[in-house]
Order: sequence, then C-alpha cells, then structure tokens
Amino acid sequence: MLVRLMYASRAAKPLDPEELSAILRQSKASNPAAGITGVLCCAGNVFIQVLEGGRMAVNTLYRRIAADPRHQDVILLSYEEIGERRFASWAMGQVNLTRLNPALLLKYSETATLDPYAVSGKVTAALFEELVATAAIMGQG
Repeated sequence: MLVRLMYASRAAKPLDPEELSAILRQSKASNPAAGITGVLCCAGNVFIQVLEGGRMAVNTLYRRIAADPRHQDVILLSYEEIGERRFASWAMGQVNLTRLNPALLLKYSETATLDPYAVSGKVTAALFEELVATAAIMGQG
C-alpha cells in the first residue's frame, strides 16, 4: 500500500549549503532501496518534505527524521493512502527557491513567506502541486 506523508520541521541549527547538499545526496542514495520518493523544500531553517512509498518504509523514515536531533518542531501536515505517486521521478527532489514566485506564496498565505506552521497541510500540499506544475523542482533521480 502506497502512502504520501508531508511534514515540516525547523533545523536545530543553521544549515550551510554543503550540509543541505549532503542530506540530499544521502536521501538520493538510500531512498531508492527503500522504495521512497519525494521532494524537500528548505527555506531558511524551515523544512517541508513530502515522502511517498510503502506504508512501513515511509513510517520508519518519518520516525527516524522526527527523532533526529538536527530537527525540531516536527509536525505532521498530512498523511494519506494513495493510488499512485505524485513524485515518482524523484528519489529526492528539491524545490528550487530561485524559481519560487512570491505571488504563488501569497496565493496560499497571508504573506510571501514560506511558513507551513501558519497554514494547513492541505494548503501546503496545494502549493507543492503548483511547484511541480511550474517545474520549480530540481534534482530529478
């Protein structure tokens, strides 16, 4: 059974670009073996991630992330059983924030700031759908 899980967290300490690249490399290396695909968005110290795959594999990875001391304020935004993957092409894609139009953020929130703590999980999921549709996700495979 396939599931899609979306969560948000804050980095416990500021991440430099190389640390973020290392996280993405590790995800791209280990996720395919677990059958997990998804997308990561990091804006400042806020992470939003969508994970798709088998229920046990996704739940196991989410528990590991929630227990990771590099994350704090981990919140589950949505969890659903799915018939097909939306992010099947990405072992772990990354939102290209240079292509993120502030007007798109204003469409879904009070300000042009990416803040999953201020909007619902449904709103964040709709934003991710638009990011995919506008090719604002990079790092396929």
